[in-house]
Amino acid sequence: MLAKTMFLSRVVPRLTPKALLLTRPFTTTTPKNKLTPQQIQIVKSTIPALQDHGVAITTLFYQRLLQQHPQLKNIFNTAHQATGEQPAALAHAVWAYATNIEHPEALKTAISRIGHKHASLGITADQYPIVGEGLLAAIKEVLGDAANDQVLDAWKAAYGELAGYFIDFESGLYRQAEATPGGWKGWRKFFISKKVHEGEEIISFYLTPVDKGALPAYKPGQFVSVKCFVPELGVYQPRQYSLSDVPNGEYFQISVKREFGLGQKPAGRISNVLHEGLPVGAELDVSMPFGDFVLDVNATTPVVLISGGVGLTPMMSMLKTIVDQGGSRRVVFIHAVRNGRVHAMKDRLAKIISENPQVQRAVFYEEVSKKDKQGVDYDFKGRADLHKIKDQVVLPDADYYICGPKLFMNAQSNSLKDMGVKEDRIHMEVFGSPAE
Repeated sequence: MLAKTMFLSRVVPRLTPKALLLTRPFTTTTPKNKLTPQQIQIVKSTIPALQDHGVAITTLFYQRLLQQHPQLKNIFNTAHQATGEQPAALAHAVWAYATNIEHPEALKTAISRIGHKHASLGITADQYPIVGEGLLAAIKEVLGDAANDQVLDAWKAAYGELAGYFIDFESGLYRQAEATPGGWKGWRKFFISKKVHEGEEIISFYLTPVDKGALPAYKPGQFVSVKCFVPELGVYQPRQYSLSDVPNGEYFQISVKREFGLGQKPAGRISNVLHEGLPVGAELDVSMPFGDFVLDVNATTPVVLISGGVGLTPMMSMLKTIVDQGGSRRVVFIHAVRNGRVHAMKDRLAKIISENPQVQRAVFYEEVSKKDKQGVDYDFKGRADLHKIKDQVVLPDADYYICGPKLFMNAQSNSLKDMGVKEDRIHMEVFGSPAE
């Protein structure tokens, strides 16, 4: 899954290059130390400059960070640096924070989503000032005289306040992780105990802890970070993958799509290493499960699970959780995929539906072959179109969970709203790049 939208992303040990240092030591403030009204107005006055020059600022920030400290490539997603996705995401987040500077409560959802991603990467409180120093130095260089002492001091205070919110939230996640039976903080060594092919593109990896210790329970929809060595880069790289099964106390299951290069889009570094470079028995580092895109297991109202491609992985965890609970909670499982060759977990889904009459499905294939049987392998030809199954989709008091590429999720969310579904009933998680 997805850490490209993080504001404070993948920070690292303390930096000392003069190019990143301010004239005064940088310290973060806690949420209790509010900005002054004057500082708030100054930050708001920079919004147009952030719109015009935000990407230039964040690009310079990342370039300096990686040039001065190439070992940081072990933490940053190098592919998203190369495509410009990470600088663009950070620039948008800085702008969004400035826009909401007077209403920090509006940041609650973003802080939770980003904080869970930070925790899965092991971000710590002492790393936050480094990002602040680098960003302010980049702001000063790009904006020049427009970034005077007052502007820099206001942004220093603003960043410090935001960092305080993140530090407090993530500290709570770490405490909870360590207090959870079988839980831990940071990285834990696992080995691949089994690899199962799920169609032509996806492999399920069964990850067992090297220490053979117990594993924690997790919520359906959560993810883990996986870190492994990429030979052609000579560095370690982390990626986040949803857990695709229910907890069992012995192993984690993740299901990874192999990303092939296509045109200007590079091949997926980690997915190819996992598929081709790591055999059964190979070791890698794994984080605790984190994430707030989770099923409400206490509800009894209907659930509609909507996925595109490999976005079905958290949905399978949610579906299995519901049927394992027993009862008659209604579920509609909607899945869109290119064709039958890449339709993952098809047999597992069919078995669940055959054994649970309260579960319905609607499977869309963009391409249909002679081997594909309608009503058995798929239900509709073409891209996902919720209007075709409106009677199945629009249910009283239902919750809707959507996972897939951004364009897919936006299309399904818009369709639901067009059909009268309230926005607060729609829950989404980007699976893969937000730019896809």
